Amino acid sequence: MNTYVGLGLRKEFSADFLDKGILQPAFFEVAPENWMNIGGFWAKNFREVRDRFPVHAHGLSLSIGSPDALDRKFLSQVRSFLRDYDIRVYTEHLSFSKCDNAHLYDLLPIPFRRDAAQHVARRVQEVQDFLGMPLGLEIVSYYTPVAAEMSEVDFINEVVRLSGCGLLLDVNNVFVNAFNHGYDAFTFIDALPLDKVMYIHMAGHEQVSPDLIIDTHGQPIIDPVYDLFDYAISRLERPVPVLLERDYNIPELSELQAELDRLEGICAKNWSHEVAVA
Repeated sequence: MNTYVGLGLRKEFSADFLDKGILQPAFFEVAPENWMNIGGFWAKNFREVRDRFPVHAHGLSLSIGSPDALDRKFLSQVRSFLRDYDIRVYTEHLSFSKCDNAHLYDLLPIPFRRDAAQHVARRVQEVQDFLGMPLGLEIVSYYTPVAAEMSEVDFINEVVRLSGCGLLLDVNNVFVNAFNHGYDAFTFIDALPLDKVMYIHMAGHEQVSPDLIIDTHGQPIIDPVYDLFDYAISRLERPVPVLLERDYNIPELSELQAELDRLEGICAKNWSHEVAVA
């Protein structure tokens, strides 16, 4: 079994995973929205996974940057789910996905502005107080800035500083944004509050034109993203959980395990077999 690297739990392979034992991740990650308030076969399936592995939660619909009030009913369901399954890591996206109670079904960028950072920080503190646990925020991919008054990295630093939240470093997103917006990914990572990194995501992407990459989570990780990952974790003071994301075009489980093993090897080289903590 891997020590550092986990995998997103997909219903497409969860039953095969339990029956065949091909995958050996350190943990599984789930979106609470896809697993809470379920019963029957899938509830039994999820309980079996949770009994054998730690589970981390990565949400999709908190919409931390939304101008709307936080959805307390939804947060209550999330809190119950986290407690029922003893899930101790909860992360979300530094983005918004609803406005005026309309769900946009996409993760849209928050304007890089100080007033927006202050708004997000207040909401993060409210969420953390309600759940009674830290919240980690993911650096998201985006394709055009909106009404920016500061740089992306300065905005991220301001949100983390004001809110006290953790940082989910999605290395592929940094690579995608650096390519699309013309900055150096290594310099960007150096400018982040690396002491606040509590979790890392790794994934594949698709280059659709000479000057545009789309973050898809549907392809294998490419070598330059592995290189950026190697650099990023070498800069951290302690091990953190690392997730392999694969949302569609799910390959053979042995191929997924090979990606887990490659990430595990990079982690072991940098972290000398310390146990990953969140």
